[in-house]
Amino acid sequence: MAWLNKLPNSVRSASGMEWTLWRKLPLIFLVGTVLPLAAGVVLHWMSDENDAAALRWLQTMDYVVVGVLIFHWTAVATVAIGCIVVMLMKGPAYVADPMEVSHSDKPRGTDQRDGP
Repeated sequence: MAWLNKLPNSVRSASGMEWTLWRKLPLIFLVGTVLPLAAGVVLHWMSDENDAAALRWLQTMDYVVVGVLIFHWTAVATVAIGCIVVMLMKGPAYVADPMEVSHSDKPRGTDQRDGP
């Protein structure tokens, strides 16, 4: 027994910006990861590591680089989830098992046999 069944005559919506963005996400992820790491490497390479204040500033910049990386990865993951949701929502319609509901014109408990 299948969990979800396609609705007959359901229309699939045309793809839009989600597929364009989905295809660019690996490049966005890579560039957004390499640039902060490269900046951190350049800061370490060009810094004067003899001074305590310079070492403290360099360590602070390391924390900034890590924060930027985590923020970027989270943003890319959020956009990827959004793309997946839009792709699923634009796909064919599915229906789960039907559930009997009481209708407003015949609510439960108001049968003729119940009386006043």
